Amino acid sequence: MRLAVFDTHRYDRDALEKANARFGHALTFFEPRLTLQTAKLADGFPAVCSFVNDRVDAATLEVLRAGGVRLVAARSAGYNHVDLEAARRLDIRVSRVPEYSPHAVAEHAVALVLALNRHLTRAFARVRDWNFSLDGLVGFDLAGKTVGVVGTGRIGRVAARIFRGFGCQVLCYDVAPDAELERELNVRFVPLDELFATSDVISLHVPLTPGTHHLVDAAALARMKKGVVLINTGRGALIDSRALLAALKSGHIGGAGLDVYEEEEGVFFQDLSGQVLQDDVLARLLTFPNVLVTSHQAFLTHEALANIAETTLASVRAFEQGEPLVNEVRAEQVMRAPPTSR
Repeated sequence: MRLAVFDTHRYDRDALEKANARFGHALTFFEPRLTLQTAKLADGFPAVCSFVNDRVDAATLEVLRAGGVRLVAARSAGYNHVDLEAARRLDIRVSRVPEYSPHAVAEHAVALVLALNRHLTRAFARVRDWNFSLDGLVGFDLAGKTVGVVGTGRIGRVAARIFRGFGCQVLCYDVAPDAELERELNVRFVPLDELFATSDVISLHVPLTPGTHHLVDAAALARMKKGVVLINTGRGALIDSRALLAALKSGHIGGAGLDVYEEEEGVFFQDLSGQVLQDDVLARLLTFPNVLVTSHQAFLTHEALANIAETTLASVRAFEQGEPLVNEVRAEQVMRAPPTSR
């Protein structure tokens, strides 16, 4: 099947081409993101492959449909970049990769905690200048601290297990508390307000839905313990970035590790080193010594890339052969208001 793959980098191509040896699809790679301005590139293709920062809105889908596209295969777990209502109206199927490597994302979340807590980026920069002073690099033991895991889907469960391995007390929040997980890991499910108020570290692992947009807003930040370390490897808009900025300036938040950012489209995955960063909020966040931003790289392991490629191409083959599309996403499935990780 002919597949137009948008927003591609070398690591995408390598993984997809390797996996495609088994499927035999005709892959055409495009470097630009899939947007209204680039959708015409897909004319004549029955399927397109999108990534998290593409903009597959109603207008883009109209152009894709007119050009013959019948399937949007998102090579990501998130699908908030696709207008599912418009896709349903236009009879365009949408698939995703619900699980690629929960270990990759969970391990990155823990890495952010450790790097912030032990001031690793500052320490690295110092010794590169032959400054071996330890002043200002005091951290804390993770053992015995309370960690709040928001969302206990595949990634959240792995994160909880890792934090328990450090000797942390783990509090969990999910709309569907899991008694089996409580018994297995000796964690405790609590209301979200209690998790916010009592956790020393909070790690977000829920998808972006209408109910989770700005889940962490000014009111939520105010309820958190002074000095809390906040980690987001989920979706950028889970956090109100301006509210976070204010909480950091006041000293209420002890540190923030962000692998995602709500206005990352057109910034993350790009080399902007020769330009002026136009996003004032992101630019301000990057000035804080207790903020660590990575460019949506939590998924970026060999194992995850291989799984993403395999699952995406398998969905394309299933569509081509008229088989059930097991990883399909429909509009009616995501019109839920409460925060959820499932």
